[in-house]
Amino acid sequence: MHTKSFRIDRYISQQLGINRRDIKLMLAQGRVVINGEIIVEVTTMVAEFDRVECDGKVLQNKTPLYIMLNKPTGVVSATKDDQHTTVVDLLEGYSRAELESLHIVGRLDLNTSGLLLLTNDSAWSRKLMSPQAKVHKVYQVELANDLNEDYSLAFAKGMYFSYEDITTQPAELKILSNNVAEVVLTEGKYHQIKRMFGRFRNPVLALHRSAVGHLCLDPLLKPGQSRRLTPKEVNAI
Repeated sequence: MHTKSFRIDRYISQQLGINRRDIKLMLAQGRVVINGEIIVEVTTMVAEFDRVECDGKVLQNKTPLYIMLNKPTGVVSATKDDQHTTVVDLLEGYSRAELESLHIVGRLDLNTSGLLLLTNDSAWSRKLMSPQAKVHKVYQVELANDLNEDYSLAFAKGMYFSYEDITTQPAELKILSNNVAEVVLTEGKYHQIKRMFGRFRNPVLALHRSAVGHLCLDPLLKPGQSRRLTPKEVNAI
């Protein structure tokens, strides 16, 4: 996601169909207001959630949305799909415009459940999912066969996948019971957890994400339910 930020002359030109050369006069006349402040400089940038007014008309007044969803299995991580129920279809209490503005922060596979984040803040999601950020994602994994310490050592070392010519970042694996493990990743390669366990010929029966960074899935949310993040949660993650 790219940050949606434009120079004020370009922004007004796109919104109102006015020649960019004429916008300098509008600015000089004090007809453009951003967040309550009269703007006169043509180089002023308009950010994604700035309130922009021109001649008293509101051109933009977008509120940031940050949503936590307990994704059930069988629901696709997409905003639109002609065949499956999408995660956006599960959201209640939002306007059509709000729902259409959302994008998914770190998708989950069709048969993976748990914490899924949605937002309309592209800068926030980009920062969260950047490989450089190395934000931890915590998963509980149920497997067909028993586990042993060889798994922990292999995950901690990283695994080479020849198809993409990559070696996974070190991952933490904690054995919770004979065939259940907690896995902590700092990346999200294609079907990464299933493929890593596939090296041991141990099929994944169930996969559930319980945390992203410091944000844990709200235990009060049943599968399919969602809520807005608190300001503290937004900032902490």
